[in-house]
Amino acid sequence: MSSKPLDKMYGRTIRINRVPAAITAILLTIVLVYFLNYHKDERPAIYGMLRSDNKVNLRKMLIAAIQAAQRGGLEVLDVAHSRQLKERSKGQTAEGVNDPFTDADGRSHCVMKQGLQRLFPRVRIFSEEDKEQCKDANSFDLDRTVLPETAIVPDVAVTAQDVTIWVDPLDATKEFTEELYEYVTTMVCVAVAGRPVIGVIHNPFSGQTAWAWVGHSMSDYLDELRKLPRLKSDQPVITVSRSHAAAVKDVARNVFGEQVSLLTAAGAGYKVLQVVANNATAYLHSSIIKKWDICAGEAILRALGGTMTTLDDEPINYGPDDSPVNKGGLLASLEKHEEYMERISKYRSMHNGKLR
Repeated sequence: MSSKPLDKMYGRTIRINRVPAAITAILLTIVLVYFLNYHKDERPAIYGMLRSDNKVNLRKMLIAAIQAAQRGGLEVLDVAHSRQLKERSKGQTAEGVNDPFTDADGRSHCVMKQGLQRLFPRVRIFSEEDKEQCKDANSFDLDRTVLPETAIVPDVAVTAQDVTIWVDPLDATKEFTEELYEYVTTMVCVAVAGRPVIGVIHNPFSGQTAWAWVGHSMSDYLDELRKLPRLKSDQPVITVSRSHAAAVKDVARNVFGEQVSLLTAAGAGYKVLQVVANNATAYLHSSIIKKWDICAGEAILRALGGTMTTLDDEPINYGPDDSPVNKGGLLASLEKHEEYMERISKYRSMHNGKLR
């Protein structure tokens, strides 16, 4: 009799194996209710364990972004000191200028992209050199000492799917090959819901790192830059690219007048810092530009109360589903952005929408 199945003995199906599971679930529920009622201090941790959504911590992302930029900078320095650039051309830019690639670009890319990807595997990361294959695995652990003790960096959690990281492993590669190292930077930007909130611009050769987290904190170096004396001239000083200066100089003169002062420079990161340091009142770019070139700079400007838009006065979106190419040019400034945009709009209205 003991060998008969229970469903035959009693005329119904009895799932004996489900009884212990049901009892376990009841007991777990009782324990959970007990903890929530009598251990109120533990509620945030318990709720965090129970959440099904995927969160990432922006404080940790700030630390990682600073480390990535600095570690990429070490690779750039190493190649520069060896003089084994292994330079080749990726083709020409939209302005017809040679777009070089060096071993420093590739090595910095691998360290920065792979290191960030290991720490934040569910976050979309775009790098200028994504086509490059990384032979060795590169990683680093979070080092909180990259932040000064005075930095206000709270724990802020956001949904991973809302976050996009933009990496420029070596900004101003052409100038790097010419040993014009003051223009060279490595950059990381963290965007949430398409808006840049964390920006890091690091110069490997000076060792200076400018970083900012919108609404929270900034590096001591950036704080020093923004406190430098302001320009006394009433005429705007516009910083433009040295690699295709002729076209953008014409635009600047058309919009701001023949007496406008122009500061030619290389590297989008460097030019944004010229605006921050009050060496220029605005940064003007009249052609297409990649978003890894400008995202970190826009985050820093936003943290300081500045603005970066297209020349149509439209915001630039840095979401994961947007094109990495910004086709609308850009104007970046700490002050008088609306006034400058009105000048651009007025000139366009008088010349059939054209700037040249």
